Amino acid sequence: MAADQALDFGGEEKDSADGITVHTGQNLRRIRTRRGYSLDRLAKIAGVSRAMLGQIETGKSSPTLSILSKIAMALGIPCAGLIAERAETLIIDVPRSKSKVLSSSEGRFRTRALFPFESDRKVEFYEIRISPHHTESADAHQHGAVENLVVAQGTVEVIAGKQPPHILGEGDAIMFDAAVPHVYRNMTGTEAVLYLVTTYLEDIRV
Repeated sequence: MAADQALDFGGEEKDSADGITVHTGQNLRRIRTRRGYSLDRLAKIAGVSRAMLGQIETGKSSPTLSILSKIAMALGIPCAGLIAERAETLIIDVPRSKSKVLSSSEGRFRTRALFPFESDRKVEFYEIRISPHHTESADAHQHGAVENLVVAQGTVEVIAGKQPPHILGEGDAIMFDAAVPHVYRNMTGTEAVLYLVTTYLEDIRV
């Protein structure tokens, strides 16, 4: 996933924006304190200002995915571990209107979280929509991250690190090491739709 995305909500999705900001702050505080990190220490490790961390924890700021990525990497967890709403039941309903949507490049690259993060699963599941002829670059994820991608609509080129490009049509899938910079490119004049499962192989405790 691209790293310059911001939490974005449209229509009914805007109603859940405040709640997600609160969840992010609560999750950050809980995980940070479990790690035994002060705000100053986490700020130094993540490269994010102490003031910004404080604003996120108190629900006064909704961070971009770039900032979330830095914080998550410093804590050793996926980004979804920071934005997910914790549930007590084994059945978790994720209505489209309340989905967590990330967008970048002025909306030309959009991802929608289809499952909340669960620490024992170490898995993220997303729907990705790429505008016609758009190219999106993503930063390297943490060590051990693997992406498994399938194209539901359109033709997409995927480049992982220094490997040769792979062109995928509808129904084609690819799995690659996501701990390197990678690129998604829509090769056609219509919107591309993909489904992405990211697996974290390392032990992640939240």
